[in-house]
Amino acid sequence: MLWLIRLAIFALIIYLIIKIITYLFNPKRKLELAREEKRYYFHDDLENVRKNFLITFNGAVFEGEKYLGTTKQSFEVISIFVWPHDVNALNGLTYQDFLFLEKEIQLRYPSAAIDWKSPIKELVSKNRN
Repeated sequence: MLWLIRLAIFALIIYLIIKIITYLFNPKRKLELAREEKRYYFHDDLENVRKNFLITFNGAVFEGEKYLGTTKQSFEVISIFVWPHDVNALNGLTYQDFLFLEKEIQLRYPSAAIDWKSPIKELVSKNRN
């Protein structure tokens, strides 16, 4: 009976250690922590084109939808639509901030054309002309 209790305690300790490790390395937790601390964080599954990516920057969270298409040599992500989760969180962001985000997206998807959804689209198009 004593061995059974020891085995159960040992199994419980192993279970708790695994849960703590998965919690610490959870990308969604890292994204939320970066949003609260107003830091930059890019969460994406590069292998899965169907999954949208999430970016947090200066407290604002952006979501990007990827579309697969053909280039001259292969199938790649050729179009990305990006929009903010909360328009009110855009307060204080500048045109330079959106250029930085575009550059970071282009690093991961060099063949993609990036389209912003409103109201960012108006700001970016006005400053590019």
